[in-house]
Amino acid sequence: MQSTIFIINPQAKNGYCQKVWKKVEQVLQNEKISYSANFTEYSGHARKLARSYAEQAIGQRLCIIAVGGDGTLHEVVNGAAMYPNVTVGFIPGGSGNDFSRGFGIPKDPVAALFAILKGTDHEPVRTDVGIIRHTGENATYFINNMGAGFDAQISEKVNRSKIKGLLNRLSLGKFIYVLFLIKELFVYRCSALEIEIDGKKQSFDSAWFVTVSNQPFYGGGMKISPDANPFDGILNLTVVHNISKVRLLFVFTSVFKGKHVAFKEVAVLQGKTIRIRSSHPIPAHADGEPLGCTPLTVSVCRNAIPVILKKEEEVKEMNPK
Repeated sequence: MQSTIFIINPQAKNGYCQKVWKKVEQVLQNEKISYSANFTEYSGHARKLARSYAEQAIGQRLCIIAVGGDGTLHEVVNGAAMYPNVTVGFIPGGSGNDFSRGFGIPKDPVAALFAILKGTDHEPVRTDVGIIRHTGENATYFINNMGAGFDAQISEKVNRSKIKGLLNRLSLGKFIYVLFLIKELFVYRCSALEIEIDGKKQSFDSAWFVTVSNQPFYGGGMKISPDANPFDGILNLTVVHNISKVRLLFVFTSVFKGKHVAFKEVAVLQGKTIRIRSSHPIPAHADGEPLGCTPLTVSVCRNAIPVILKKEEEVKEMNPK
């Protein structure tokens, strides 16, 4: 037997996730499916709930399904990552939903639920995750991506913004990243970066940001790392450096289709263990959630999390190299 727990963020997408849950809940009741539901009440609550349920279920199969945005899933992954008996599922109810893009989760919540119910009939797909270690802090996992620099500063500003709620109500949530990109473009101070990848050091004199990706998408649909594959045991890096503000805008206009990698100022790298140091502390994020500042170390955890989604081969076909 497998217990099923739903962890719902009622504030996701400015409260829209409550409507998502009502649709899902109606189907569960109609289908007479046994489940438990918990609503998050504060930042970090989903992580606490996931860990608590995982600890209680030692030796038993448990499926924890996050209903919300990428931040909600991020917390659930961090709560469940150390427990091999726990399988993770996701029903998109946020504004970004980059995990659903990269992993083939249907946009419609009812379709996503039926995909999960169907998926429980066979073995879940084990996906890679990244793990971040930085001084004085516990390790943090990410399933989509992490970054340091300009993109982390934008994520922090977006998460604090009241405008995000307004745009979400107008179904324009993803454009808030573009808005703050333009705003922060004129105040952000670049830094020198030293990036050590599997023991080999590379230096970048004037870097805007570095993103480490486990799958292609971030920032509400930007295809930041077209070749990233969450099943290959490798993390993909994108470093934007030595570029003017005007030219940087051209890079971002092309990132939604993954064409930015053709710019000479965009370095594309990959590795298993990455150490990031900067000339001055720069902000970092994990799956869009604030993480602190550099320096930090990032590593891949191969086949770390069992996730209910399409078969591994189908997800690879969605994101061909």
